[in-house]
Amino acid sequence: MPIFKYTAKNNSTGKKKTKLEAGISENEVVLDLRRHDFSVLSIVDAGNTLEAKLNLILNPIKTKDLVIFSRQFSVMISANVPVVESLLILIGQTDNFSLKDMIANIAFEVDSGSLLSDSFARRPKIFSEFFINIIKSGETSGKLDEVLTYLADEMEKSYDMSAKIKGAMIYPIFILAGLSGVGVVLMVYVIPNLTSILTETGMRLPLATRIIIGLSGFLQKYLLLVGFVIAGIIMAARYYLQSTPGRYQMDAFKLKMPIFGRLFKYIYLMRFTRSLSTLLKGGVTITRALEITANVVGNVIYRDLILQTLNSINDGNPLSTVMESSNYVPKMVPQMISVGERTGRLDTVLDKITDFYGREAGMMLANLSTLMEPIIMVVMGLGVGVMVAAVLMPMYNMASQF
Repeated sequence: MPIFKYTAKNNSTGKKKTKLEAGISENEVVLDLRRHDFSVLSIVDAGNTLEAKLNLILNPIKTKDLVIFSRQFSVMISANVPVVESLLILIGQTDNFSLKDMIANIAFEVDSGSLLSDSFARRPKIFSEFFINIIKSGETSGKLDEVLTYLADEMEKSYDMSAKIKGAMIYPIFILAGLSGVGVVLMVYVIPNLTSILTETGMRLPLATRIIIGLSGFLQKYLLLVGFVIAGIIMAARYYLQSTPGRYQMDAFKLKMPIFGRLFKYIYLMRFTRSLSTLLKGGVTITRALEITANVVGNVIYRDLILQTLNSINDGNPLSTVMESSNYVPKMVPQMISVGERTGRLDTVLDKITDFYGREAGMMLANLSTLMEPIIMVVMGLGVGVMVAAVLMPMYNMASQF
């Protein structure tokens, strides 16, 4: 897709701007600028320049960008705007350079006769199998506007939950990182100066003080080595967790963690029910929907459970059969799914389950955020207390002898 570098002047303010822009053609870029009250002073094809390539690398497409794109695209299609025209309009609605380039490429492919779902399928790193199949079902059934609305709604809900989880984790991670940094500085630079007086006296030091002095001396000598060892352990752990047995063990551990295990279970159940409901509403068959959901749920334990359910359905059993005997699925879920199957309102029941566990997960996150503050304060207090007991108390005792 061509990438153009232009210089344009705002007709109202007279201000000039120079920018890179992705577009189907030079005329499309010029027309878009004119719609925004700009006059083009110069425009050149800059697709092969280092600046354009750096922009594509430094501005990756994020989840938030896809959520906004899906919502805007669904609104356009629901308003009966043709697909290619909708995509061309959306090029000017985003500030992310990589997203502009991708939308322009998709618009060009669709304008050349390609199906929208096929264009998305050529970008598997950006669009999931779930996303592509929803679009494909909408094209097949002629209800692209409806499935895009479903998709945008569900992507927004999923993004909101992810944002809440990340927000709840930022505070404790920031505090723990700060404490670790301060601890290293104390051990390497501050503690040696304070304890040198104690070691020179030759007096019998408490065990805690000797441990602190020993740890401080070790870090002074081998701080760089410790850093390399920690980095090596992290890399080895990441490599192992990407393997089949490593991922299985990690996913099983997540579900067995105290407090957090229940939260993870709620999140995976929400992904399952939300994805399955959206696919069924989009007209995807139950067997195909289960295949896709197994790959997007994000946990191998639940993936295997969904695949077992798929095999059970192919043998003529109800959807709830396998789930009824699983320890990872609350009894309420197969019971409600069974009701949905009998009444022919499975998608509606799945939505109700999603809403229920969404509220449960939201309350747990709120409680965890509230609980984190006193826990962190206690940890900080214990750290300060150990330092005081190990370093300052012996110094005070030594001073009181004089």
